[in-house]
Amino acid sequence: MSLLSLLAKHREDGDRPFLIADHGTLTMSDVMDKSSSHLDHIKPGQVVAIVGDFDSQSIADLITLIERRAVLVPLTAATRGDHEYFFETARVDWIVEEGHAARRVHTDEHPLLDELRRMGDPGLVLFSTGTTGRPKGILHNMSTFLMRFETPRPTLRTLAFLLFDHIGGINTLLHTMFNAGVVITPTDRSVSGVLETCREYQVEALPTTPTFLRMMLISGQVPDEVPDSIKIITYGTERMDQPTLNAMCDLLPKVDFRQTFGMSELGIVRVKSRARNSLFMRIGGEGVRTRVDDGVLKILSPTRMMGYLNAESPFDGDGWYDTKDVVEEDEGFIKVVGRTSDVINVGGLKFMASEVERVALDYPGVALVSVVSRENPITGQHIEMTVETVDGQSLDTLAMRAYLSTRLPEHMIPRRIANNRVSVGYRFKRAE
Repeated sequence: MSLLSLLAKHREDGDRPFLIADHGTLTMSDVMDKSSSHLDHIKPGQVVAIVGDFDSQSIADLITLIERRAVLVPLTAATRGDHEYFFETARVDWIVEEGHAARRVHTDEHPLLDELRRMGDPGLVLFSTGTTGRPKGILHNMSTFLMRFETPRPTLRTLAFLLFDHIGGINTLLHTMFNAGVVITPTDRSVSGVLETCREYQVEALPTTPTFLRMMLISGQVPDEVPDSIKIITYGTERMDQPTLNAMCDLLPKVDFRQTFGMSELGIVRVKSRARNSLFMRIGGEGVRTRVDDGVLKILSPTRMMGYLNAESPFDGDGWYDTKDVVEEDEGFIKVVGRTSDVINVGGLKFMASEVERVALDYPGVALVSVVSRENPITGQHIEMTVETVDGQSLDTLAMRAYLSTRLPEHMIPRRIANNRVSVGYRFKRAE
C-alpha cells in the first residue's frame, strides 16, 4: 500500500489541517510539499532512526521513508541515553534529526532485516519497555502494519498523548491521516497542560494511561477543569485499577471510557469494553483470534511482528503469541489481572500484586501504590508496598496496615510499607 497515493486522494482538500502543534497548523499540502532533500542518499532497505516528535519535519520524513521502503526506527529525545543501544540493535544506517541525516556504519546484518529487504517492503522497529533485561527490538513489516488502515474508520479530534516512539502514538497518527481526522500535540504533558490543550483545541478523544488518569484524579482538577468537548477517554499500555476507573466514571458521567489493548509485538488489536466502568473486554479485529490457556491470554494476529532483533521468537509453531497476561473470563469477556511474573506465592498461597494494590488505593490520601514480592527463607516470598500520598502528606503506616488487615487475609498483608514516591516513566506508566 502506498501512503502517498492515499494522501493524494485528499489533495483537493489539501488545506484542511490534520495536525495542530506548538509550531502551528499542519495541512496535507504542507506535508507533501515539505522538503526532505536530506534523505536523498537513503536507499530502500536501509535502517533509519528518526529522532523527533509529531512535528511537520518528522512526519514528512516518516512518509518519505515509508515510500522509499526504508526501515524506520522512531525515537524521542527522552530516550537519548539508550539511543546507542537502539542504533546497534536495529543496525541503523542513518540517523535523522531536525532535517539533517548522518551516516552510521555497522559491521553486521540481521537475517530478519535481510528477509524484509528481499520482500522489498518498508519496515518499522519499535523497542519494548519491559521491566526485565534490555529493551527488545521489535521488527514489523510496514506494509502488513498498514493493512489495518485499509478499512475507513470514524475519527475524532484526538490528542497525541502517546509518544512518537510508541505503537499507540504511531497508530494515532496513521489513523488520523488515513481517515481525514485532526490530531493535536500537547506541548506540556502535565495534567494541567493536557487539560488546557484539550480545552483550547476542543479535543474530543483523549488516549492516555491508567497512571495518568490516576494523576488526573488526585490533582483535584476532575471534573471542573475537564472540558465538555471530551467525548471519549481511552486507556491502555498498563493494567488499570478498578477504584480509579470507578471514580473517573462517577466524576465524568458524560464521558465514554474505553479500554485499549495493544502490544508492540502484535500491533493494535480492536477492543470492545463490556461497559464504560468495566475492566472486562473483548479482543478481536480482522483475523485476530484469542484463547486462554491455564488463565493466560494468547493471541494470533495477522499484523504481528516479523520477530525480535535481539531475542528468540516468542511465537509457537502455529503463530500464537503468549502475552503473559493473567486473565479472568466471564461470558466471553476477559479482564487482565496481572502478568505471570506478578504471581506471588506466600507459603503456598498464590495471589496477584494487583489484588493488594486495588485495596490500598481505596485508603484515604493514597495517590499511587506499588506492590512487589521479596524472597523469604520461611514462606518463600513476602510482599512489600510503596505508597505515594497526595501532595506528599505523611502516611500512618500502622493505620494503613490495620486497614489492610480488615480487607485482606494475613498472607497478603505487606511485611513492609514505605511512604515514598512511586516511580513513573516518561510514558506515564508506573516503573516496576
